[in-house]
Amino acid sequence: MTKLVIPRKTVYRLSLYFRILERLHQNRIETVSSDALAKAAGVKPTQLRKDLTYFGQFGTRGLGYNVDALHSQLTNVLRTARFQPVILVGAGNLGSALLRYDGFAKEGFEIVAAFDVHPEGAKNAHSKIPVYPIDRMSGFVRENGIKLAILTVPAAAAQSVANELVEAGIQAILNFSAIILQVPEQVVVNNVNLAIELENLSYFIT
Repeated sequence: MTKLVIPRKTVYRLSLYFRILERLHQNRIETVSSDALAKAAGVKPTQLRKDLTYFGQFGTRGLGYNVDALHSQLTNVLRTARFQPVILVGAGNLGSALLRYDGFAKEGFEIVAAFDVHPEGAKNAHSKIPVYPIDRMSGFVRENGIKLAILTVPAAAAQSVANELVEAGIQAILNFSAIILQVPEQVVVNNVNLAIELENLSYFIT
């Protein structure tokens, strides 16, 4: 099946809709209005309807969306984005905390290995995920066909590590390092800068 070409921001919102529909599905709720679904996702109803037009016409005027049907459709669309093996690079304080977090597995993402310049000192006491020397990283990525990486190395090392990851075959990086990575056009990077997020929130505090 040909993969739909969907804008990046739309894919993000589809993931939000999917999780809301999953909860509705689990609670055996049969229909949901576009207003209610949009409000739960924090978007406008017009944006929700526009996002869903990528997959055809959904919903019945006055009745809303059939939860099971829409949940099933988004499951098919997002299936290739789930159940992905992931590696983590940088097993320091933040990296080790992520290794112990079990939420990834619940969403279908398995961190299969971590890499660090000092693997013997990694704070990985409560995780069964192996931590290897970083010089084994490229070989592991190639041998196991890994496409997704989490990067939690210091900013000074982030670009060189990213270059090595891309050369080994990584196509997507979740970047926790405080630097904007320069990568080829076909590689996707999502940046998570906790300081910027806190700064943004603090602006709205009176």
